[in-house]
Amino acid sequence: MSHFLRKGLKHITGSPEPTSVAPVSTDTTDARTNVDDIDEEGDEQHNILMGIITQLRPGSDLSRITLPTFILERKSMLERITNQLCHPQLLLDAHMENDELLRMLKVVKWYLSGWHIAPKAVKKPLNPILNEFFTCYWDMPDGSRAYYLAEQTSHHPPMSAYFYCNPSNHIRVDGVLLPKSRFLGNSAASLMEGIATLSFTDRLDADGSPEAYDLTQPNIYARGILFGKLKYELGDHSFIYKANSNLVADIEFKTKGFISGTYNAIEGRIYDKASGIAYFEISGKWNEVMTYKDLRTNKTSVLFDTFTEQPVFPKVRPINEQHPRESRRLWKRVTDALANRDHTTATDEKFKIEEQQRKEAKERDEQGVEITSRYFKRNPSNAEGAIPFILAKTIDGKTPEEQEQQILSISPFVDGQKPTIEQWDEEYLSQAEFVERTHSSAE
Repeated sequence: MSHFLRKGLKHITGSPEPTSVAPVSTDTTDARTNVDDIDEEGDEQHNILMGIITQLRPGSDLSRITLPTFILERKSMLERITNQLCHPQLLLDAHMENDELLRMLKVVKWYLSGWHIAPKAVKKPLNPILNEFFTCYWDMPDGSRAYYLAEQTSHHPPMSAYFYCNPSNHIRVDGVLLPKSRFLGNSAASLMEGIATLSFTDRLDADGSPEAYDLTQPNIYARGILFGKLKYELGDHSFIYKANSNLVADIEFKTKGFISGTYNAIEGRIYDKASGIAYFEISGKWNEVMTYKDLRTNKTSVLFDTFTEQPVFPKVRPINEQHPRESRRLWKRVTDALANRDHTTATDEKFKIEEQQRKEAKERDEQGVEITSRYFKRNPSNAEGAIPFILAKTIDGKTPEEQEQQILSISPFVDGQKPTIEQWDEEYLSQAEFVERTHSSAE
């Protein structure tokens, strides 16, 4: 075994880790503070941002532009996706609903519940590097547990694949996010392409397949890039399609007009696409209170109130149990510096990671090596709208307990779970040198 791989194995088995790796902490709490809610757009920061943006033309691709760290959120996009999963009780409620129309309405309620979980300031999550991954879990009030795994499966274009499952309640989500950034004059847009599929695995359609809902996302706009106050909005239409059914939810995230309108408003309806009959109308603000009107009774009720519903954030294994390619450990030096509002250090540490990634890509090109995803695989389905990457491991246990064991065999998810050689095998362990190489080459 090479010295390169031995060091990776030594690192994982708990022996003293290389001194150049980001320091680990035994603190199991999430140390994030409210720095993500601070708009750091003083004259100097705004001038830096304008200097970058004014070199572009409307419609330019921003994905290859290195943005200043003062607009970065203290989490990777792989972790940011979990914001949409932070009201897990709503999924349990939807799954237990036996009325098809009300179940669709409750799926929409869950879908809309996560958009308010975001920094109050204009912040962009860290761009994941290739093969970066993130795991976490939720302990549910009913004693069940839900698991989440995400991996960056492509860098250019950026593509994040993710998987969420609560085996005891027969709930599963598979998705891929493909954000595309564009410069639009005084605004920047993140066009959130991709699709997620929510499945209730114990509810079978007429063809015997699990009941499924395909979901798209609104786009994100940062306003005031060149002049005015920085502010972000959600915009455009997103859809929820119930598979093997005519039920559709069309939700419009409305952006404020120059003269009229308001921020953060939504309008939507749930209808039958074959007959055109609408059953529910939805309105309100996605960051405040949303209501629905039952068109069969003309009764209006609260759908979701962000002021009274508290999100349940996932639990994450301590840093010292994480693989160097896991998001929180990989970006720790960057996020620590951001927490201290030390943007010089944050920029330097971020550059080291990105530079090492470029070196790895060059080495692969020279050797003719194609890197593959560790946890996900290309979807063999060529169907229109199919998710491009799906979980590589089949979760098909006959009982929830068997399915949970299958999930835990993929990767460490929970505190104290030690990785096996199958989970972090030698081929993949070689990537454990990424952080060490990143810092040792730069110091």
